[in-house]
Amino acid sequence: MDQGQLEHFRQKLLAARGALVRELEAIPAVTDAGDVRDGDQADKSSAETDRDFSSINRERTRMLLAQADAALVRIDNGTYGICEDTGRPIGLKRLEAQPTATLSVEAQEQRERAR
Repeated sequence: MDQGQLEHFRQKLLAARGALVRELEAIPAVTDAGDVRDGDQADKSSAETDRDFSSINRERTRMLLAQADAALVRIDNGTYGICEDTGRPIGLKRLEAQPTATLSVEAQEQRERAR
């Protein structure tokens, strides 16, 4: 992969990282179950569901942010775009679709078949 391609993916990852940070900041903080003191059982259940959803969404966003950060580190250390299973280059189409990919399509399929 040449420097222009690496810079393209760096910018793509930085943009995705920025969007993820904004998304994380917009997710309401998970609060105690005591927030809904009044109300019926449906209100309390709805509040609990909202808290669960926020918690799951926050964790998902943190995971995606960590993947973007790891991809940026790989760009810096020269291992970006190299399949961690085979050591061969990951296709540009795959990286364009999934810039945080660490496996080639073939290696990913092999892992999925092995499950």
